Amino acid sequence: MMYKLLKNLSVLFCAVVFFGSCRKEKEEFYERPENLAPPIYQVLASKGNFTTLLAVIDKSGYKNTLSNAGYWTLFAPNDAAFQKYFSEKNTSLAAMDSVTARKIVTYCLVYNAFQTNHIADFQSTAQPVGWVANAAYKRRTAYYDGFYTGTGPDGANTTLLSSNRNGSYLLNDNNNKHIPYFYSTYMTARNLTESDYKYFFPNSTYNGFNVVDAQVLSRDILAENGVIHEIDRVVLPLPNLEDQLASNPQYSLYKRILERFMVTYATSNDINNRYRILTGKSNNVYVKFYSPTLAFSPNNENFLKTQENDAQSDGYTMFIPTNDVLYKYLNDVVLEFFKTTPNQQLSNAEIDALVNTLPPNIVTDLLNAHLFQTTVWPSKFTATANFLNEPARFNLNTDIIDRKFCSNGIFYGTNQPQRTNVFSTVFARAYLDPRNYSIMTTLLNNGLRTVVSNPNLKYTIFMMPDAALRAAGYNYDAATTTYSYTSNGATTTGNGVRDQLLRILQLSIVPTPNNELDNLSGNGIIETVNGEYIRWDNNIISSGGTVEKGLTFRAVDSKPYVNGKVYYLDNNGLLFYPEKTIPQEILFNNADNSSSPYYAFYQYLKNSQIYNAVTQDITGLTVGASYTVLIPTNAAISQAVRDGILPGTIATGVPNFTPSLSTDKDKVSRFILYHIINGLTIAPDGKKSPNGTAQPTVLRDGNGNVVNVSVFNQPNNLRIQDNFGRSATVLPASSSNTPGQITSNYLGNRTLFHLINNYLQYTY
Repeated sequence: MMYKLLKNLSVLFCAVVFFGSCRKEKEEFYERPENLAPPIYQVLASKGNFTTLLAVIDKSGYKNTLSNAGYWTLFAPNDAAFQKYFSEKNTSLAAMDSVTARKIVTYCLVYNAFQTNHIADFQSTAQPVGWVANAAYKRRTAYYDGFYTGTGPDGANTTLLSSNRNGSYLLNDNNNKHIPYFYSTYMTARNLTESDYKYFFPNSTYNGFNVVDAQVLSRDILAENGVIHEIDRVVLPLPNLEDQLASNPQYSLYKRILERFMVTYATSNDINNRYRILTGKSNNVYVKFYSPTLAFSPNNENFLKTQENDAQSDGYTMFIPTNDVLYKYLNDVVLEFFKTTPNQQLSNAEIDALVNTLPPNIVTDLLNAHLFQTTVWPSKFTATANFLNEPARFNLNTDIIDRKFCSNGIFYGTNQPQRTNVFSTVFARAYLDPRNYSIMTTLLNNGLRTVVSNPNLKYTIFMMPDAALRAAGYNYDAATTTYSYTSNGATTTGNGVRDQLLRILQLSIVPTPNNELDNLSGNGIIETVNGEYIRWDNNIISSGGTVEKGLTFRAVDSKPYVNGKVYYLDNNGLLFYPEKTIPQEILFNNADNSSSPYYAFYQYLKNSQIYNAVTQDITGLTVGASYTVLIPTNAAISQAVRDGILPGTIATGVPNFTPSLSTDKDKVSRFILYHIINGLTIAPDGKKSPNGTAQPTVLRDGNGNVVNVSVFNQPNNLRIQDNFGRSATVLPASSSNTPGQITSNYLGNRTLFHLINNYLQYTY
């Protein structure tokens, strides 16, 4: 595939050459200097203080280029700058070879002429934008590394090229390096100060126009073929981020992981022929690629290329932990569930071996957590997000041990890892244990990952081990991305099974902003992430489905994370969702027993004209919708009979559950429908409808309009008021989860059932 990519890209050669020769980076944006002067080389000669630079230009072979037509910016070191350079390097002009001379000249030679009126502006190619004021701090130079020798498919002496795009390569782009500069208007516009500059160049003086560690002394010296800015130091080509990472062995662990998982090599006839023409050698040349799943390619000197010149305005940033720090993070966090015991202390060799067995997605997140697809200035750590959309979690003064401005970004060496959300939140418990929670992780990746991995949102999760899901008949085939469910020897597959599993997962995730479930020794009811409810009672966790199935699961252990806690249930526990209809749920709660507090309501319901005996459901209800069913006590229903609201003997309050008159049948239907709140499941927790909000019931008036009730919901005090001002209070829930003994907070299918101490009088 990579070979085909390189081969196909060769067709762009003519276009690239045409545009590269006719206009270097959109020359139409630039104005020629108003006062023509001699070419750059001759202007330097006339100044008298660039004699050493002229000699270096001669050695570099660029005299002709700078003496003729063109359009350049030259950051020109003066004679004093070279004297500093020779003194610091313990060398001399005579000792300088042509390679070094070429590096100095070409890295200070920028394509196109930039006076200070545009030096801080981004040269946008988006039409009709043009110049974007004070949005640039780099320019593309004439310097590039080109072919080099390194370790690759042919061993230690492989001939290589760096990729010049993130995850790909474009023929005839030389991957030119960029030179950073720091101009006052750009710094001000970005709310950057001298300290942002001095953090990288503490021994340099900031004067409002600096090029790397040099000051610009004289600016806007015009020449026929460009503009010159005089600088007080010699600037050599900066390393790119890949080079900087490789230059220090204390970051070798991160580099090894990066190379092991993210690097591939590819070659093509076009590249090999080009190399042969330039060198006369017949070596195979390989482009070194980094995976497109990586935030960026550290050897790519370009930026994102969303616009032609976008590297003028932005770059990449690496925060790389030292080996000892990264080894500890791997041992304590990333590999916690790959070890024999969670507290086991692995040797470095053991960690290296286990890292090689990690799933690629975990490694990708580990690496990308330390990579920022933008420039992270020292004063902007908390305001700048990495590839995983997380801020730089480092203390500028205590956590950064190394800092370097590079040709394609910024390198920070750190004594702390970037503690990424996916490894530190409740999401991590399943994610970092793929051998036991692969199905749960796959389900979380269906939209809940970003929710539960947000450190600012607290959740409690009840874990769903693969073993428990398989014991319940569920499975997932990663090779075919197929969910399946097997029951009684019959297997079903597809999105329906996935949706079942997602509902079980959603019942297992509870928003707990106030740490509501940190202690399960008491009892209560709480809403899950999908609006359904579960109950707890002295560490026993119940869902509507576990009640239906007669299952009892106890939370036997837990593990804290930065945004909550996870619990483990015994006996392969899962929080199944209920499947019964509203009438079935009421019946399941022993409503056919005359001693049940649900008895009278159910008898009216099952004999009503809105009851469908075939489906055992209430006609007109929507499958999958949320409801709250308010069930008056037997005494309250008896009072409704006395008041003529329901059919029966008014004198005694004895109900007539099987009326024959159509008017009486209508009374029953309207009564039942008025006691079902439509579209909302309300628990007495004070969270929904706290202040008398009107909520729709299932009942409609003669014109088809909704008939409402008013809901007053305070913690442990849920009150309903009808349109006559009558109030009914939800009676306290029993602590029991046994059907027949549950009063309020009875868990149904997206429904809660509450026993109320009065009936509600409908009207229309």
